[in-house]
Amino acid sequence: MLFDSILQYIQENFIYLHPGYTTLNTIVFGIILGLVILVIIKMFRWIEKDPKDLLIPLIPFIFFGSSARALVDNGIYPLTYIMVTPGIYVLTGLSAIFTLLASVFIERKMGWNYRYIIFIIGAVICLPNIYHTPHLNFTASIEILSSWGLISLPFILLSKKWSLLKDKFNLSILLAHLLDASTTFIAVDYYGYAEQHVLPNALTQLADTAIIMYPLKIAVILPALYVIDTYVEDRTIRNMLKLAIFILGLAPGLRNFLSLSMGT
Repeated sequence: MLFDSILQYIQENFIYLHPGYTTLNTIVFGIILGLVILVIIKMFRWIEKDPKDLLIPLIPFIFFGSSARALVDNGIYPLTYIMVTPGIYVLTGLSAIFTLLASVFIERKMGWNYRYIIFIIGAVICLPNIYHTPHLNFTASIEILSSWGLISLPFILLSKKWSLLKDKFNLSILLAHLLDASTTFIAVDYYGYAEQHVLPNALTQLADTAIIMYPLKIAVILPALYVIDTYVEDRTIRNMLKLAIFILGLAPGLRNFLSLSMGT
C-alpha cells in the first residue's frame, strides 16, 4: 500500500503527462542534473576529450529531443512517458552519451574524427522528426527570429570589444538563451501560450509580459559565465558547465520555436 502510494506520487509529480513544473520537481530535477554533470565530467576525463569540442556536434541531438517534444505538443507524436519530461531528456541524453563513447572508440580504431561521427549520427536520427514536421508557420517563425536577432545584435557587436564574449563559446551560450527568451516572449505575449517553469512564470505574471525573460536571461547568464571563467580553473569542469548551460538554453528554445511554428 505504501509502495503504491509512493509510486503514484512519483508518477504525478515527476513522471507526468501534463505540462508544467512545480517548485519541488524543479529542485529535484536540478539536483539530478547536477549529479549527472559530475558523472559526465568523469567520463570526459576518462575518454580524454574536451566538452567544448561538442558544441556543434551535439546540436543535432538537441534538435532531435526538441523537435520530438514539439511534435508531441502538436499531436503528431503520441503523448507517452518517453516523449515528455523527464523521458525525452533521458532518451536524448543516453543516445548522445552512447554515440560519444562509440565515436571515440571508432576514432581510436580507425582514425575518423569523433566529432564528425557524432554530428552525422545525430543528423540521421533527426530525419524521422523532420519527415513528420508539418509546414511551419512563417509568420511566427519570422517574429521569433526577428526578435532574437534584434536583441542579439548588440551582444554580437559587443563581443568584438568585451573579453567575456570574445570567447565564441560564451557568445553561443548567451545567444542560445536569448533564443529561448525570444520564443517565450512571442509565444506568451502574442499567441496565448503560458510559461511552464516556476520562476519565469512568476516573473512573467508579475510584469504582465514575457519580455521580462530578456533581462532575466542576461542577468543570470552573463554573471554565470564570468564566475565560471574566473573561478573554475579545471578546463574539463569549466567547459562541461558551459556545455550544460548551452543545452539548457538551446533545447527549450528550439522546442518552443518548433512548437509555436507548427501550431499556428
